[in-house]
Amino acid sequence: MNNITAGQALPPSLWAATAAPAAPTPPLAASRKADVIIIGGGFTGLSTALHLAQASVDVCLLEASEPGWGASGRNGGQVIPGLKYDPDELNVMFGSKKGELLIDTIGKAADTVYDLIDRYRIECDATRNGWIQPAHSDKVMRTLEKRARQWAERGAPVEVLTRDGVARRIGTPAYVGGWIDRRAGSIQPLSYCRGLVRAAQSHGAAIHGNTLVSGLQRQDGQWRVDTAAGLSVTAERVVIATNGYTGDLWPRLKQSVIAANSFIVATKPLSAQLGDSILAGREVVSDSRRLLLYYRRDAHGRLLMGGRGPFADPQGAQDFSHLERSLALLFPQLSGIEYEFRWAGRVAITRDFLPHVHEPAAGLTIALGYNGRGIAMASTMGRCLAQRLLHTDATFPFPISTIQPIPFHGLQRFYIAAGVAYYSILDKFS
Repeated sequence: MNNITAGQALPPSLWAATAAPAAPTPPLAASRKADVIIIGGGFTGLSTALHLAQASVDVCLLEASEPGWGASGRNGGQVIPGLKYDPDELNVMFGSKKGELLIDTIGKAADTVYDLIDRYRIECDATRNGWIQPAHSDKVMRTLEKRARQWAERGAPVEVLTRDGVARRIGTPAYVGGWIDRRAGSIQPLSYCRGLVRAAQSHGAAIHGNTLVSGLQRQDGQWRVDTAAGLSVTAERVVIATNGYTGDLWPRLKQSVIAANSFIVATKPLSAQLGDSILAGREVVSDSRRLLLYYRRDAHGRLLMGGRGPFADPQGAQDFSHLERSLALLFPQLSGIEYEFRWAGRVAITRDFLPHVHEPAAGLTIALGYNGRGIAMASTMGRCLAQRLLHTDATFPFPISTIQPIPFHGLQRFYIAAGVAYYSILDKFS
């Protein structure tokens, strides 16, 4: 009962056009039992399945379309550690003991991704040349200096950049300075998803695409997951990992996040001359605005630009015009550049901008809400969830919370429109 139907084709995108071939993930063909059932074949579900299967757990993952169909296969491909909050803020929120555990976990989140890529030899155009967060005002620059200092105090390889340093690395004079975090990098996200599928399968995980879950119920100390095809899987434990495409499978869960669209455009590969002037070092960038823009180069030299868009799914090239205008303002040297790809995917935004982990019933775990940091954080969440389910790590770093619906959630398209207008005003005056 997700927001998709079984068997939907992968939407067109740069990643769909260039990804490594998908491993077979046939639909569930017969009812069965398992140790753990995972619902959702994105980064969270696949990472959880892989880490459980490494420990010889009988895992059955059910995905309504194909693994990576949602935002995991449509995002910007930026692998960035950390959360929206700075380390000192997390210590205030959770106390120094729990706060530092969380800080250590999220600070190493990109390591999770690159360690998996190295271990399983996942071909996904992986680079690790750092993330630049540039400041659009002097006031914001002071905040970024504090952010960099807090991470540096914890041993992170970071550096504050001057105006000239940012301009030289990015290729635009639009910012007053910034900082670089060398833990970060980029990947081809759909290829990474498909690599996780193969890795999990190599350890015996059963991964079934085109298998829409239609119901979930507790019976005689077991969970039974029913599918739209009339089959079922039973297990002691279930993990729901549907993130921005969460439906009505569990009461009130869908209403606990805002499923905001993230829009992305990609140019044709830049010429050598243009390529030397824009992100020649292949860093990834997301700026400091509340309505941030994020951009990077891909393995073939294209320039990608992403950002928020309307709540409705895009209907044509005109729905991406705001990104193309932004790109032209940042990089006037791209005048007349042609765009090769335009696509979108839904990001799960939580009210507190933290990932949410829920355990609303015995044997049921739910994880969602990465607020735009999904590659590193969801991969890490999957590893941590597996350790928790295996009882091998008593120090689970993420807070366990109750499901709290967002008031008037049915008006979320108006939330988004109002938020875009409000934050646009704040960005202009900050």
